[in-house]
Amino acid sequence: MIGEAALWGLLAGSSLVIGGVIGLRLGSGHHRTVGLLMGFGSGVLISAVAYELVEEAFKVSDGSAWTGVGLAVGALTYYGGDRMIHKHKPDAHKQDAPPRKSAGATHDVEDQESIVLGTVLDGIPEGIVLGMSLIAGGGASIAIIAAVFLSNLPEAIGATSGLRNGGRSAPSIIRMWMMIMLLTALASVAGLALFDDASGELIAFIQSFAGGALLTMVAGAMLPAAYEDAGGKKKGGEVVGLLTVLGFAVAFGLTQLG
Repeated sequence: MIGEAALWGLLAGSSLVIGGVIGLRLGSGHHRTVGLLMGFGSGVLISAVAYELVEEAFKVSDGSAWTGVGLAVGALTYYGGDRMIHKHKPDAHKQDAPPRKSAGATHDVEDQESIVLGTVLDGIPEGIVLGMSLIAGGGASIAIIAAVFLSNLPEAIGATSGLRNGGRSAPSIIRMWMMIMLLTALASVAGLALFDDASGELIAFIQSFAGGALLTMVAGAMLPAAYEDAGGKKKGGEVVGLLTVLGFAVAFGLTQLG
């Protein structure tokens, strides 16, 4: 069972590495493609928050207030981490800031680091929930695995593109995604090994924590970065909204299959 939990966690997180490789291959000349992929991924994530995380948390806890507590704590944790990222970066709007191109690159990297933060805050709780789903011996839901895999992919593509444009080396980016993938696998093992007797309230808190962090990240980082780059130049443009709905519909369909 431990090996199975690790395998499912690795599979769910492997799309981060795949997305990183795709992002590196796309390079800096495919801003529109990256923006559209991030719009699609935003829709997938919104669906995941609504149906895989928050709704499930509400059900498993029989409507406990811990669902709301988890949402709030997850959102505030992401918000605090995101504030720290931006606090320690140069302010591109100051008079002594670098030229526009450099300032844009700086803010683009901040946006992508915010997405990485959201991926970590989502991946660990989801890994734990994935491991807990194996406790009853029923096996992991293929639909949930597919939805997690699908949502990770555009996150990694978009973040990789921005980090690469900001000067991060390709090997360091891939190592970062591999570490988060391993964290997801370890979280899955921990969910199986440590949460055998977890209460519905605790499970609800973990699931809704991930949901709060994810939704805050989508609204504050992914959708703005999908629509335009840091310099205000359109990336995916108005079509992002359509791709977001498509991503939501695809993820919703996967959830119903499960």
